[in-house]
Amino acid sequence: MIESAVLWLLNILAIPTVGLTSVFLISFISATLLPLGSEPAVFAVIKASPEMFWPVILVATFGNTLGGIVDYWMGYGAKQAFAKERSSRWFHWLERFGAKTMLLAWLPGIGDPICTLAGWLRLPFWPSVFYMAIGKFIRYVLMTWLLLNVPDGFWHKLGNWLA
Repeated sequence: MIESAVLWLLNILAIPTVGLTSVFLISFISATLLPLGSEPAVFAVIKASPEMFWPVILVATFGNTLGGIVDYWMGYGAKQAFAKERSSRWFHWLERFGAKTMLLAWLPGIGDPICTLAGWLRLPFWPSVFYMAIGKFIRYVLMTWLLLNVPDGFWHKLGNWLA
């Protein structure tokens, strides 16, 4: 369902299904609170064009960081919605460590809400963006490097098994 929605969106926008624009859009959307992972798209583009490793990593990092910034500003404006959660351990943790917690913005499931809570707490914007980008960049480099070191035979077997 998500795949068909993404393909529909790319078709409407007349954007190619493979390339830097697609990586940017998927990375941006996946950084919001929507459940979409960008790693498969990053890996697929790099696997198809290994010479594009660094451009793809940088575009994915940029798109994912911009999505995190959207989360930050959503949290900044959502103070009333989270008022009852103020006493949770996440708030205390974010208040204690400040913008450096944005290094964890890459974590699946909790990274995007951390960006939102950082905005709600009004953590310093530019330091938050800086740490957010570092964490996301390291995630893309490590995940892609690990996936590229899996033998091609494994991916073919997995594809046949899923088909």
